[in-house]
Amino acid sequence: MSVFLAFVIGGLYAAGFYMILRRSMVKIIFGLVLLGHAANLLIFTVGGVQRGQPPIVGDAAATLNNMADPVPQALILTAIVIGFGVQAFTIVLFKRVYRLTGTDDLDQLKSTDVTAITDESAADAVDMLKEQAQ
Repeated sequence: MSVFLAFVIGGLYAAGFYMILRRSMVKIIFGLVLLGHAANLLIFTVGGVQRGQPPIVGDAAATLNNMADPVPQALILTAIVIGFGVQAFTIVLFKRVYRLTGTDDLDQLKSTDVTAITDESAADAVDMLKEQAQ
């Protein structure tokens, strides 16, 4: 089972990095999602897969050997929350860039060039800021 999970984790990391290196912003978001899932699965696998064992210790000391470790589960829950936050921020950031520039192709975007923003998209941005202020 661990060998299979190792291949799945490797595939998720490879697919995530491949998607992040693409030119489209949507593919970058999907790449971040895949990397988040790969990291969660890696933590889960390193923590040890024990099927059907609760992470609760009973009264008997014999259950300590058969108990699932709760620390990887807590780390995965934390990683899920952080991953959702990063994905939400990335989506909002890319939406804002798309509204200003009118493209989602990263090759067409200029890194710090102000002239890449057309007069029409700048006027739309000003209108949008006025609407948000009201």
